[in-house]
Amino acid sequence: MTLYYSLVFLLLVVEMVVFMALIVPLPFTIKRKLFAFVSESPIVAKLQYGLKITFIFILILFIDSVNRVYRVQQELSAFAKDGSGIGAAHLGTDRMEVQARKFYSQRNMYLCGFTLFLSLILNRTYMMILEVLRLEDRIKLLEGDKKAGGKDSARVAEAGSVGEIGRLREELETKDRDIETLKKQCEGLTREYHNLGDQVSGKKGEQNNKKDT
Repeated sequence: MTLYYSLVFLLLVVEMVVFMALIVPLPFTIKRKLFAFVSESPIVAKLQYGLKITFIFILILFIDSVNRVYRVQQELSAFAKDGSGIGAAHLGTDRMEVQARKFYSQRNMYLCGFTLFLSLILNRTYMMILEVLRLEDRIKLLEGDKKAGGKDSARVAEAGSVGEIGRLREELETKDRDIETLKKQCEGLTREYHNLGDQVSGKKGEQNNKKDT
C-alpha cells in the first residue's frame, strides 16, 4: 500500500473512532460542554478546514481508482477474447498480474469510498446530536429548569442553528413594537376625532345662537 493510501486508511480508522465516540451515551451536561468546546475551539475549526481539503484529494483518488478498476476489467475482457492465440503459461502469468492489479484497484476504490461515505455520516450525526442537545435544553427551559440556560447551551444552540426561544423572543419584541406603534396611531386618531368633534359642536352652537337671535 502506497503512502497516501496508508494515510487514507489511517483517516478511516480515525473516523471510526470519532463515530464510536459520538454514539457513546454520556450525561447531558458533559455532552453539552464537550460539543460547546468542539464548536468554539479554533484548533478544531482549523482541523475541519484541513479535513475538507483532504477529502477533496480523497475524492480525486476515488475517481482515479474507479477508472483503474474499469480499465483492468477491460483488460480481463481482452484476455478472455484473445486467449486462444497466446501460450498457456504466458497467458496465465499475464492474467494473474491483471487480477492482482484488479484486486489492488478495487481495494483502493473501497477504501476511498468508505472514507468519504463515513465522513458524510459523521457530519450528519454531529448535526443531529447538536439538534437533540438544543431541543433537550429548550425542553428544560420550558419546564422551568434555570440551570439549562447556561453558556454551554447558548454555544450549542449557535453551533446547530438559531434557537427557537431566541426567535420567539425576537418575534415577541417585534410585535410589542408594532403594538406600541398602533397605540400611538390610535391615540393620534382619537385626538383628531375629538378635535373634529369639538369643531363640529362649536359650529353647531354658533348656528343655534344665530337662529335664536
